[in-house]
Amino acid sequence: MSNATLAVIKTGGKQYLVSPGQKLKIEKIEKEVGEEIVFDKVLLVSQGKKTSVGSPYLAKTVVKANVIAQDSAKKVTTIKFKPKTRYKKKIGHRQPYTEVEITKIEA
Repeated sequence: MSNATLAVIKTGGKQYLVSPGQKLKIEKIEKEVGEEIVFDKVLLVSQGKKTSVGSPYLAKTVVKANVIAQDSAKKVTTIKFKPKTRYKKKIGHRQPYTEVEITKIEA
């Protein structure tokens, strides 16, 4: 894995270690399926034995990706319950996400 190109990007308040060809589920971004996304908040790029670390971000470095799908995750159910008061409430939530495929790391 010495020839692999890796990058750490920041999006949606989270950091992801990505490489070209990788599919990834990130926080929802308002883009249509098939559109290109450019991530400019790149924290680290590793190309073979050469590694560049930003402070906090690398200048003139972008990661490009294509939107594969806009969907919602599986339903998570939560139950609120208070004893002796006849209070019970069931809540369901589906977190929306954007699935992307990393196409290019430009350093």
